[in-house]
Amino acid sequence: MGCRKKYSGLESSLVVVCLIAFVVAVVLIALLATGEPGTCRSVKAEVPFAADCPSSVPNGDRINCFPDGGATLKKCEERGCCWKPIEDRNVPWCFFSKNQGYTAQNNQVKTRAGFQVHLKRMPSPFPFGNVVENLVLTGEEQTENRFRFKITDSSKRRFEVDHENIKPFTGKAVSNPNYEVSVNQNPFGIKITRKSTKTVLFDTSVGPLQFADQFIQITAKLPTHNIYGLGEHVHKQYRHDTYWKTWPIFARDAFPNGNMDNLYGHHTFFMCLEEESGLSFGVFLLNSNAMEVELQPTPAITYRTIGGVLDFYIFLGSSPEHVVQEYLTLVGKPMMPAYWILGFQLSRWGYKDLDEVLATVERNRKIDLPYDTQIIDIDYMENKKDFTYDKVNFKNLPSFADNLHDNGQKFILILDPAISTEKLINGPYETYDRGTKMGVWINESDGKTPIVGEVWPGETVFPDYTNPQCIKWWLDECERFYKEVKFDGIWIDMNEVSSFKQGSKKGCNSNQWNHPPFIPRIVDNVMYFKTVCMDAKQTAGIHYDVHSLYGHSMTLATEEVIKKIFPNKRSAILSRSTFAGSGKYTGHWLGDNGANWNDMKWAIPGMLEFNLFGFPYIGADICGFFGNADEDLCSRWMQVGAFYPFSRNHNAEGYKPQDPAFFGETSLLVNTSRHYLNIRYTLLPYLYTLFHEAHVNGSTVVRSLLHEFPSDNQTWTVDRQFLWGPALLISPVLDPKTTKIQAYFPDAVWYEYETGGSIFSQKQWVTLQLPEDKLGLHVRGGFVFPTQQPANSTFYSRKNPMGLLIALDEQGRAEGRLFWDDGESRDTFEKEQYISYRFSVAQDVLKLEVLKNGYKDPNNLQFEEITILGLQYLPRNVTVKKGADEIVIPESDIDYDKSTKVTLIKGLQLVLGEAYTVEWKSTPRDVEKINCNPEGYITEEACKNRGCQWDELPHKSEVPSCFYPYDYGYQIDSSYGIVKSQARMSTQVKRNTKYPERFKGQTPTIEVLKIEVTSLNQHMLNFKIFDPKEKRYEVPIPLNIPNVPANETFEQLYDVQLTYNPFGIMVKRKSSNAVIWNSQVGGFTFTDQFIQISTSLPSENIYGLGETEHSSFKLDLNWNTWGMFAKDQPPGHQLNSYGSHPFYMCLENDANAHGVFLFNSNAMDVTLQEAPTLTYRILGGILDFYVFLGPTPEMVVQQYTELIGRPVLPPYWSLGFQLCQYGYKNIEEVATLYKNMKKARIPYDVQYFDIDYMERQLDFTIDKDDFATMPQLVNEMKAERMRIVIILDPAISGNETVPYKAFTSGLDNDVYIKWKNSSDIVWGKVWPDFPNVTVDSSKDWDYQVKHYRSFAAFPDFFRNETKEWWFAAIKEFYDNPDNPSASVKFDGLWIDMNEPASFVHGSVNDCKDEKLNNPPYMPDLESRSMGLNHKTLCMESEQILPDGTSVRHYDVHNLYGWSQTQTTLDSLQKVTGERGLVVTRSTFPTSGQWSGHWLGDNTASWDQMHKSIIGMMEFSLFGISYTGADICGFFQNTTYELCLRWSLLGAFYPYSRNHNSIGTRPQDPTSWDETFENHTRNVLETRYMLLPYLYTLLYDAHVSGSTVIRPLLHEFYADKSTWDIDEQFLWGAAIMITPVLKMGATNVTGYIPNTRWYDFKTKKEINVRGKWLEMPTPLEHINLHVRGGYVIPWQSPANNTYYSRKEYMGLFVALDDNSQAEGHIFWDDGQTIDSVAKEEYFLGTFSVKQNVLTTAIKQNHIKSTASELKLAVVEVWGIENTPIASVTAHYNGTDHQINDFSVTEQTLIIQMVKNDFYIDQPLRITWKTT
Repeated sequence: MGCRKKYSGLESSLVVVCLIAFVVAVVLIALLATGEPGTCRSVKAEVPFAADCPSSVPNGDRINCFPDGGATLKKCEERGCCWKPIEDRNVPWCFFSKNQGYTAQNNQVKTRAGFQVHLKRMPSPFPFGNVVENLVLTGEEQTENRFRFKITDSSKRRFEVDHENIKPFTGKAVSNPNYEVSVNQNPFGIKITRKSTKTVLFDTSVGPLQFADQFIQITAKLPTHNIYGLGEHVHKQYRHDTYWKTWPIFARDAFPNGNMDNLYGHHTFFMCLEEESGLSFGVFLLNSNAMEVELQPTPAITYRTIGGVLDFYIFLGSSPEHVVQEYLTLVGKPMMPAYWILGFQLSRWGYKDLDEVLATVERNRKIDLPYDTQIIDIDYMENKKDFTYDKVNFKNLPSFADNLHDNGQKFILILDPAISTEKLINGPYETYDRGTKMGVWINESDGKTPIVGEVWPGETVFPDYTNPQCIKWWLDECERFYKEVKFDGIWIDMNEVSSFKQGSKKGCNSNQWNHPPFIPRIVDNVMYFKTVCMDAKQTAGIHYDVHSLYGHSMTLATEEVIKKIFPNKRSAILSRSTFAGSGKYTGHWLGDNGANWNDMKWAIPGMLEFNLFGFPYIGADICGFFGNADEDLCSRWMQVGAFYPFSRNHNAEGYKPQDPAFFGETSLLVNTSRHYLNIRYTLLPYLYTLFHEAHVNGSTVVRSLLHEFPSDNQTWTVDRQFLWGPALLISPVLDPKTTKIQAYFPDAVWYEYETGGSIFSQKQWVTLQLPEDKLGLHVRGGFVFPTQQPANSTFYSRKNPMGLLIALDEQGRAEGRLFWDDGESRDTFEKEQYISYRFSVAQDVLKLEVLKNGYKDPNNLQFEEITILGLQYLPRNVTVKKGADEIVIPESDIDYDKSTKVTLIKGLQLVLGEAYTVEWKSTPRDVEKINCNPEGYITEEACKNRGCQWDELPHKSEVPSCFYPYDYGYQIDSSYGIVKSQARMSTQVKRNTKYPERFKGQTPTIEVLKIEVTSLNQHMLNFKIFDPKEKRYEVPIPLNIPNVPANETFEQLYDVQLTYNPFGIMVKRKSSNAVIWNSQVGGFTFTDQFIQISTSLPSENIYGLGETEHSSFKLDLNWNTWGMFAKDQPPGHQLNSYGSHPFYMCLENDANAHGVFLFNSNAMDVTLQEAPTLTYRILGGILDFYVFLGPTPEMVVQQYTELIGRPVLPPYWSLGFQLCQYGYKNIEEVATLYKNMKKARIPYDVQYFDIDYMERQLDFTIDKDDFATMPQLVNEMKAERMRIVIILDPAISGNETVPYKAFTSGLDNDVYIKWKNSSDIVWGKVWPDFPNVTVDSSKDWDYQVKHYRSFAAFPDFFRNETKEWWFAAIKEFYDNPDNPSASVKFDGLWIDMNEPASFVHGSVNDCKDEKLNNPPYMPDLESRSMGLNHKTLCMESEQILPDGTSVRHYDVHNLYGWSQTQTTLDSLQKVTGERGLVVTRSTFPTSGQWSGHWLGDNTASWDQMHKSIIGMMEFSLFGISYTGADICGFFQNTTYELCLRWSLLGAFYPYSRNHNSIGTRPQDPTSWDETFENHTRNVLETRYMLLPYLYTLLYDAHVSGSTVIRPLLHEFYADKSTWDIDEQFLWGAAIMITPVLKMGATNVTGYIPNTRWYDFKTKKEINVRGKWLEMPTPLEHINLHVRGGYVIPWQSPANNTYYSRKEYMGLFVALDDNSQAEGHIFWDDGQTIDSVAKEEYFLGTFSVKQNVLTTAIKQNHIKSTASELKLAVVEVWGIENTPIASVTAHYNGTDHQINDFSVTEQTLIIQMVKNDFYIDQPLRITWKTT
């Protein structure tokens, strides 16, 4: 025996404490084993079991072993499972081992229908009650697409759903199923595989089967995450989230609040999409017991149900739609609704009495709301008891129902299943009594005692609808009540079954039914919560098993009621609780939702799911059931709710009414509700046909986009949009306070329903602008929609004429169906009592084919209108054929909208039920034909060989006989698709190879093109089209392209859409939906040397495109073609001149404006035709377009110049008058002119020297014989503050016999254009003559060029070396280093002949590359037959860009003048140190940053004077503000009258120069007579007076891009009278010039826009507005008017600007109708370089309000000289007649009384000469009346 140690009390206590601490620690470790990686352990259970845990299993593949929660290591071990904690608490830590489940025995038995296998449970622990050791698996290959397998207890019968539509299968196994089935033995698993693809669809071997009396679990692996269905729940998205989501399924009266709760119905069906193939399958578990379904990332699905059997059906389909059809073939296809229940319905719970109901009905009738059905909730009942009505508050309910019927409306009432046990007010409640007598109630567990609960009426019992006696009772009660109240349909609610007591009034027994060992994750985790006890007895079994069938059984009973009450008629059943197959009898709504935006969103996934379940008649309570809906929410909900199949506005007691009329008769909500309900009613024939197809085929009605486009993975998650059938797309606004949504448009043609216009978006997310009253509604091309004129109810709409809406696809095809019967009889399809049509459109033929005519409609309906969307051209020769009869539809019955491509054919009489053919000829109208042969003559054969169409007899000679088909061009490559990012979109297009290549064999075709679209900012976008494989020439000019950060967002004024076939780009203005660019026009061609693209235009108001002479500012669209290729070409009709400006502005018909700029420098022409359409034909480069959205004309120009650069700010002196002549004989002639001008005191700032001053026209030389003293005269003139401008041509003589430094230094610096890969110069000839040759000017031109003109080299101004050489040459001419006295101190340079012009064609040695000089297509240019090298260089000449890149002159010819301009200004400024002036003849976009421009070598003719206004306005568009024409004309002798009128007009050219040619008479002002001098002096003094205003306008142009010479339409764009005006113009916004432009005229008619105007001369208001006014205009007069509301700064004139700038300043204040005016002034020293950028200027503003003139200083720099500018006079025009009492001025803090003021005929003149008020200080002048 050993000795036992004895412990003290303290020791014993410590031991106990330590043991407790140890135990606690162990427990905590077990409970808190979080985060840290664990190890997968095999654990030993109480029974000998070793879990086989894999060493590694992906987290997503774990099968949860602890679905009831609370797993610990110990508990997990006890279940024989594997334990591995990780950080993610969603992933199960306790999961099944590999050696759990069942094994399949080897005795698989083949059966008639398939096979049978016995399963044996593998020994393992089990926590949930009694396990079933032996199971039997039965497999049935029922059809080629349906496989059933059932697993149940092999030894005893278990509860199975007895479904009226699912009968035992008695057939044989199908011989060739589309699936393969295999059974794994150990552990057991069943695998279903699609035979064709070997895709495993459903594989249960991933987890162990568990099967006990009250717990069954099975897991199946699925092929994809694309899982849809399972319900009823609120799913916030249509595609399931597979990241460990568990959804309970058990019918329950619960709120659909977005939690993962089980709701009213029980639907175990789901569909799975097998990736892009479109192949899909579905799975249905026929089991009504409570269950949960868990989705996990494998992807896999786990079912856990607490009873019944596993009875699975697997459905294979070729598409999602096919799968649904297979499922519904099993469980029951949807009911065919009565026509009237497709109408709109109103309801609410909470009507206080029948008067309130009637008031609701009446007010909604009053607003003409389409509205078929009124529903009344339990309010009508006596104390909420079924089959009663309140004899006080609803005493006239029977007559109310009659009232509805008399107005073509219907009445639906609610019935709940729960029956009160209490008596009625005035007697027994016989419904209860009769039911009790018949024994129809659900009983307690004893099977005898009715179970008592509580619902709306108080204490209630519950009918057992599985009891045949109950069905008899229910039918009888309904029939009795119908005899009292003539209802039309029954709404059954609360049938989950719902009870407000948990279980029963007595409570529930504590047993395995009410408290099973496992409870799925149902609401409140109590089986009998809000329902009856689970052990309650029904005829069909215990409530535990049949609970979720309660609503279904009530539906079946109610269907019997409908058959009895409405024999042979369809009525309406609407049930809240549903089961698989219930849709065969009933519709459903999504329950008691809330008035909030989320619930409106979530309704769409709900509707989509119930269409999967076979309930196409589905909807949500519009505007929400609980809560008060504001107008914004309710408006948006009414819009989308108009497209719920079940369209009902319904809300709850205690909240505000929300029927549409409640919001006010004129409310937005009423208007938008009525609008979209009218659309619904219009489309009811289409919707009804969809329901027929659902009823017959099992199709969906509300359809997910993925059902139609399953191969497009973008559609897989779209659940904020839905379809009606295949073709109507609904895209609602589902968020508050927004007017735009992102909508997806799959790969199809789509049209806006309301406009009919194509949106040209395919496989794109598109931003839809949807104002508060708009919903996105689009129809899919390829479909025909039967329609009917709407009415206020279907009773009346069914009497209205019918129509067809045809939406053509890309091939011009469409198909559709119509099912039509009486709308209410039962089984009309089965009885063949219907009309069925098939509509088809192909090749301009519509066939109305009658498939069945078994019904005669009593309303003698006819199809009276046909609308066709997408018909590219106005249909002609429309005929209707019926048998041998043919009717021609008159053109007056055909409407065609060319902008939307919508055709309406009216006046038809196509009798419903009869077959017809409608044919038309769809060829373009003459104005729409895009010329396929712009070259000229072509034969029909040659035309068709090009793939073009031929029409030999056009109506006009301009109309092409040979024209492009609509789809000639390119198509989007669908494999590439459309790639979109925040501000960018791109795609690739392929040429449509059904047409031959254009110019095949002459120039390569680019078969694949890349498209890039970039949103640059709110108002500007760019799209480029180019060869993605080979780099092509692009214009090497930098633009001010806005930088678009990847994450930047901005509210664009436009939408851009890419069309698929034919490819096109469409730009649409959001605000008006005007399509401002749409290149989906036939003829898009892209070859190496010929690119053609056309666009339709939104209006005929097109301005710009130059430089060519236009006879009007608004371009003539009558088949006019203008070439753009820089050329030494004087202005002439449709002749391309000196510059190239491929920019136009379009004024849309609603007065919005936009601009389009093609950034391409190659030769091109542009054709405008009446459609209106514009076609570009370009000889190279890429297509690089910029679009500017304005929306005003002035803003368009500002946006354009923002891109290309703002106009130059010229020196102040250049605003003075200027004189020039080509042909001054000698310097003395110039000196005499100067002397005469001074003597005549005519303002005059600048003297020019043309090439006369040069020795033999050589740049940088002086003619020593005739102009030797030129430097001295220049110095004398400059001493008197005159300015000098000399001409320089680019061509440099190379034939000099003595050193000519300009040439030799250029040779040394390698500055000249040469042949490629050669050192040889490309020689031309221009003005320089050979040395030592006497020129005989009597010889003809060609002789002189050949014999007298020297070889000339052309500097390449792209080269950096050339820029340095040019600067050096200019500097040496300005500062002659060898002879300073010979220096010419010029102030400006006039660069001419820089197209470049040459007097030989190409070179003196011809050209070498025929293909470049005579390309396959020669644009419509002057002398087009002579080739591109006509009067210029050879196109193959090589030029070198600054970066060393070699380019062909072919590509950069139009840039020659541009390249010379900037370097000329840079050189001038470096040399003179002043701002200086450059005037260039050849221009390109961006040239305006550096130079002005004159309109070229015009002619002394009256029309040229008019065209000078047009030219200036166009160059204002082009961003060149400093423009003018040669006053009095360049060529030919002018006349006295013409020259004087032109001098008056020219005084208002920004660039005001009188210039004429050699050999013509002098035309300067002093060359005529004294009268001429006086008139010229007067008008020029007016100009000089207004120069501060003009200079300020030029500053505005320089900083903001505004125009100086401004068309009237820029200011008055809303006034269409201004759109054609080009004989008047504005200076800025405030001065209007109206000249005489016709010989002999002494009156001129001018337009006076609708505002206040003053005559400049008289200073009086003219009191004419918005009218044409005839103005007396004697020879010495030009009409000037000043616009009210403006302040005009002015200065006293002087002989030149140097002196005028020293004069005092005055203000003309022209008051508007409110006696207000505003203005501003810019001032600097007039010559500093970059004074604005350096902020060395003064900027002040003027504001006049309430008899106070206030000046404010915005910018003031000491160098601006504003401190020297005295404000001495203010004239206020248009003051009231009230006398002026006093004038005060507040200046420098001091008030000054002004006494020198006067009032004459509404003009106040304030003289302040004696006061020293300078404009650089703030000033306030106040005048007070007596």
